[in-house]
Amino acid sequence: MRNFVKGILVGAGALLLALLLNPGPEAHREKIKQAVAERSPLAGVLQLGSVAAFVSSYHSLGVASYTRIDQRVLSWGALGYVHVTDLGAR
Repeated sequence: MRNFVKGILVGAGALLLALLLNPGPEAHREKIKQAVAERSPLAGVLQLGSVAAFVSSYHSLGVASYTRIDQRVLSWGALGYVHVTDLGAR
């Protein structure tokens, strides 16, 4: 019984940590801007990452989140980490 209670407490703690560390919209937007500038210096100068970040829509799943432009996922994140997908792929 004690192991069951410990398991419940550890699981609840992990869930709470994941909820608290879920990246918000600003974290996604900043990472998109950085990724665009890293992949193309000209796009960085023209601030095309800011445009992409602005038109993307943020969606939270509680423990994870993502941004989309139309039907395409632009970035996803969880536990404080944001990953930007391959911007050139279609």
